[in-house]
Amino acid sequence: QVRLVESGGGLVQPGRSLRLSCAADGFTFSNYAMSWYRQAPGKERELVATITSTGRSTNYADSVKGRFTISRDNAKNTVYLQMNSLKPEDTAVYYCKANANYVSVVYWGQGTQVTVSS
Repeated sequence: QVRLVESGGGLVQPGRSLRLSCAADGFTFSNYAMSWYRQAPGKERELVATITSTGRSTNYADSVKGRFTISRDNAKNTVYLQMNSLKPEDTAVYYCKANANYVSVVYWGQGTQVTVSS
């Protein structure tokens, strides 16, 4: 059974940091590119960051460049999102997504809430 389980969300003050984790199970993690998306209330889901299956290449939305870092540990089947200098506009439900290399297979996690507020 395929599972993507996000964790690490919560309430944090502006300027502080959080690290999200997404633990994968039920598929060959190292064959999948991984991404973090987020969806704020009343807004569409947007791509935050992507990392290739090897971890050698990453991409970020302009809104988080320089503040967020995506990484992965293929030995632990886990992808991370380190979020620094958080802003109220980063408040959203954060989802991880797995994209298979070469075939059209996608898996989504259930999401974790991040709230940035003083």
